[in-house]
Amino acid sequence: MSEHSAYALACRQLQQAPRRWLVTGAAGFIGSHLLETLLLLGQQVRGLDNFSTGKQSNLALVRAAVGEAAWRRCEFHEADIRDAQACARACEGVGIVLHQAALGSVPRSLAEPQLCHDVNVTGFVQMLGAARAAGVARLVYAASSAVYGDHPGLPKVEEQIGAPLSPYALSKYVNELTAAVYGRCFGVETIGLRYFNVFGPRQDPHGDYAAVIPRWLAAMLDGRPVTIHGDGATSRDFCYVSNAVQANLLAATTGNTEALGRICNVALNARTTLLELHAQLQDLLAGACPQLPRLPPLHGASRAGDVRHSQADIGKAVRWLGFAPSHDLHRGLRETVAWHLQQASIPAVHCKGAHIDADQYRLR
Repeated sequence: MSEHSAYALACRQLQQAPRRWLVTGAAGFIGSHLLETLLLLGQQVRGLDNFSTGKQSNLALVRAAVGEAAWRRCEFHEADIRDAQACARACEGVGIVLHQAALGSVPRSLAEPQLCHDVNVTGFVQMLGAARAAGVARLVYAASSAVYGDHPGLPKVEEQIGAPLSPYALSKYVNELTAAVYGRCFGVETIGLRYFNVFGPRQDPHGDYAAVIPRWLAAMLDGRPVTIHGDGATSRDFCYVSNAVQANLLAATTGNTEALGRICNVALNARTTLLELHAQLQDLLAGACPQLPRLPPLHGASRAGDVRHSQADIGKAVRWLGFAPSHDLHRGLRETVAWHLQQASIPAVHCKGAHIDADQYRLR
């Protein structure tokens, strides 16, 4: 990160004038990274999570990473965003809300559409209402590239979306519409960040709804072949979690009024096929763990609700927020693989966090 970048400037300003934040979904993958970064920047942070997908172990990793002095600036609420009173308590005295809490899986939304709606739509409305009542200055929320649906254009531009292909995609589009209405009718400041396939340390590799990169790494470390849904030519714009953290802090602190009430893509403006991703992960693991078998992938049926290709135009995030991704795919995969190697070879209590030199770690 350049010391003259918009992000570096935002971090310095926050250190000089700390604020009080609420991070919903703070025990989750992205939320825990936001919590860690804010605490390291000297902020007062309230976290909220009901642990439906978030994990106590993520909070333990944050605590170990920031140290006890910084951890004392964290106040945690175990609560559900569908609970209006819990949202109201969480927003009391808060200046900025980073809303990450959601059920984030397309397959899960197909299996449980009502639950997806309840959490992602009703919960979002509850949080907007609580933020409004508490006089929160700004709410930055996790939107999703899933809203592009069946629109064939590449790269994806914020104003051009297609029909949603899943209840999850629909719920995220409703969030965007709702945020715009709350801005027009009630003056609530919001900025939505359309994440594209965020990955990195602490992403859960287990369960039916695990994301592709941690799931594949777990299989490779176990010496099992991975399963690719479809022919492997499906492509994604994979975005390392540090880039998502940067986008959140820039959106929370920007003075550019053009960004208010708007949506920005958060990604790299790059496209990688699943077969290319599989090869890169194998190459990285082979350098650290030559004893692991290099197995060809298996191929299964394509998944319902999945889009064929995804790539983001990040021009608005660059112009409006000063977004400048710190990690390309290779650097992000390198740090992610290093973290998974550490987890496989060192007890979790000794985890140092995301920024690990992959050359230091080997499987025992």
